[in-house]
Amino acid sequence: MVNLNTVELKAFIPSKDFTLSKRFYADLGFSQVSDAYGVAYFHCGQCSFLLQDFYDKSLAENLMMHLLVEDIAAWHEQITHGDIAEKYGVNVSEITEQPWGMKDFTVHDPSGVLWRFGQNI
Repeated sequence: MVNLNTVELKAFIPSKDFTLSKRFYADLGFSQVSDAYGVAYFHCGQCSFLLQDFYDKSLAENLMMHLLVEDIAAWHEQITHGDIAEKYGVNVSEITEQPWGMKDFTVHDPSGVLWRFGQNI
């Protein structure tokens, strides 16, 4: 059988205002590694995505990302104490315990992309 090892899977995240979205994701806790040709590469730990200088309302408002974290309370505290909601005009929910065995909260980015931060219980 052929060796089909993989290295990484990244989603392309649309941005209505590329500069604003780059600041938002940096403030959220991601590190920006590169920015060229309308694509900025962000990561945190082993997770990464590509922010693109492209916007389609239907795509952005129907895209959901899920970030599994070790400490949901720490992430929620960083985001709420960083005044992300006020600074960027986005919604940040409270932490809730879900019937599928996770605690989670949600954040919409400035373009309407929904991020669900989760921790296994």
